[in-house]
Amino acid sequence: MARHVVATAGEIPVGGKKVVNPAGREICVFNVNGEHYALINRCPHEGAALSYGPVVGCFESKRPGEYALTRHGEMLRCPWHGWEFDIKTGQSWCHPESVKARTYKVEVVAGSHLAKGPFVAETVQVTVDGEYIVVEV
Repeated sequence: MARHVVATAGEIPVGGKKVVNPAGREICVFNVNGEHYALINRCPHEGAALSYGPVVGCFESKRPGEYALTRHGEMLRCPWHGWEFDIKTGQSWCHPESVKARTYKVEVVAGSHLAKGPFVAETVQVTVDGEYIVVEV
């Protein structure tokens, strides 16, 4: 599988998302508490663009009348029918046994670690001496 640079690390703030289109696939990249995840930007239920849905948390209850909001910012709700998906795994919470949004591997890589091409331009040393720029050839 090919790797594509789609954004700088600071471009997607915590809680934010960005739609990208590497290799003709529309993908939504999320920043969940400083970790990055990516889902296909299409709901497997009926094809809505998931990027238009709100990022939400998960309500859990130990007994009737009591509930707590957990996993804040880790769930994505489809804008058309409200189906919820775990951003980290793509798993549907409406039909967990059979429906899942496709996920993609995401990593933050230092620019110096990206693959370099086979060609190197000749470089010369440049220094600044007072107010003059000096190039050594």
